[in-house]
Amino acid sequence: MATTYFPDTCRVGAISVEELIVRLRRSFADSYRLEAELRGGSMSRLFRAIDLTDNREIVIKVLPPELTSDVMAARFRRETRVTSRLRHPNILTVLTTGVQDGLMYYVMPFISGESLRERIAREGQLPIDDSIRILRDISSALSYAHEEGVIHRDVKPENILLQDGHAVHAILADFGIAAALTLPGETAHTRITRTGMTLGTVGYMAPEQSFGDAVDYRADIYALGVVGHEMLAGSPPFAGATTQAIIAANLTQPPPRLEYFRGDVPPNVARAIERALSKFPDERFQSARLFSEACLRP
Repeated sequence: MATTYFPDTCRVGAISVEELIVRLRRSFADSYRLEAELRGGSMSRLFRAIDLTDNREIVIKVLPPELTSDVMAARFRRETRVTSRLRHPNILTVLTTGVQDGLMYYVMPFISGESLRERIAREGQLPIDDSIRILRDISSALSYAHEEGVIHRDVKPENILLQDGHAVHAILADFGIAAALTLPGETAHTRITRTGMTLGTVGYMAPEQSFGDAVDYRADIYALGVVGHEMLAGSPPFAGATTQAIIAANLTQPPPRLEYFRGDVPPNVARAIERALSKFPDERFQSARLFSEACLRP
């Protein structure tokens, strides 16, 4: 997770980053010492900080101030309370959450490394063995979470961290945050319009999620299929110039076959990703564990 400051002109809603940092330092003065802003927060902001209680590095993720309302804060507390109990080596633990000084936030351990998004941006197509290992790590995280009754709802490269010091060790972050920020009856389009989320998120949503239908664990399997395709092909299976174009492609077009992009993808892995990307939940793998097993090298 590389450390960098954002430009001074960057703003979060109606608050500049400088103003936000001053506000956070005042709010958390007794608990945390803010060190620097981190890259990769998308619509939210990430800050590396020191936990003053035990002098360890942590990350504070602050959600957009314009989302903070009594209804949203209550939903945020409820969802994060459920997901904070998850304990798995491939899931980033949520240490604490709260609403303070008008800001919704949660605190996580600091992971030294980078996001999968950063690695794809740097390398394009990833090595086969690394891609399979990442798919299996994240499948393991999802399998555990689904057994605990928790759906991620926002699996994408930005939410997958690759830890330093390991050949490949992938960690899934932001469990339950999508649910916490989605109001009943919202579709993908209305949620994006309200929150200003990046277009990339749209391309990872299962068709039923885009329609605003009830979503179960198979939406996570679909999203992981999109991630698998992107790691191996170097680009996501569905693209477009606008939100509507991406959603339309996702709903109507079959994913391009991985063999068209590179010839070294094992056939079983290509077929597994193709099955995970089925438009119909009943045609996908019915568990993340089955998806993981199908991705094993023959």
